[in-house]
Amino acid sequence: MAIHTVLFDLDGTLIDSLPLIRRTYEKVFAEMNIPWGDAEVMKHIGLPLADIAKTFAGEDRYLEFFKLYQHHYALEHDALTKTFPGTMEMLEALKASGIRLGIVTSKTRRVALRSIGFLGIDRYMEAVVAVEDVTRHKPQPDPIFKALELMQAPVETAAYIGDSPFDIISANRAGVTSIGVTWGMSGREELVRHGPDYILEKWEDLIRPNIISVHERRVYAYRHRNRCHHS
Repeated sequence: MAIHTVLFDLDGTLIDSLPLIRRTYEKVFAEMNIPWGDAEVMKHIGLPLADIAKTFAGEDRYLEFFKLYQHHYALEHDALTKTFPGTMEMLEALKASGIRLGIVTSKTRRVALRSIGFLGIDRYMEAVVAVEDVTRHKPQPDPIFKALELMQAPVETAAYIGDSPFDIISANRAGVTSIGVTWGMSGREELVRHGPDYILEKWEDLIRPNIISVHERRVYAYRHRNRCHHS
């Protein structure tokens, strides 16, 4: 099946912002005297910040948590935000081949636009779906459906790429091709448990003939049994 539309998660997929996220959470937890547990906190990355705030600070203090996070995140954003190796080259190759690109993120629109503008990713994207744009978020399929609606693109020829189980579950529920990347929050073993169609170890894999080949202004996806399985 030819893929004409590729949607991306942002943090941990296109953008290497996980050190910034971890550092920000550590500061917020310390200031609010909330016990820190790295593994427990970081496994929530990919969910909306408000949900994470309610989980760790409770309903009565989640707004304080939310505002503190935004404050510290903004202060160190530029110093600790960069793209993963090969990201810009991959986007350029897909865009030049006529592939339509978009972003689906659980970030707020303001923060997402700041990040993609700062890094120059915005010029490649036709649509950005942020947390404000839907009422049900990943791992529900609604954000992906919203992006495809904005782009007037069919599910059948779309793919969603992300680094977390929430991304894979959302893509599978939406019925688009699901692609996991191993350089973000989750390794291959964890991603495979959620049944992605493909797993990438590096961006170059995305346009190789045995996975996705850029050809004649289209992207052709081929299932490659040795690259990803559902067991």
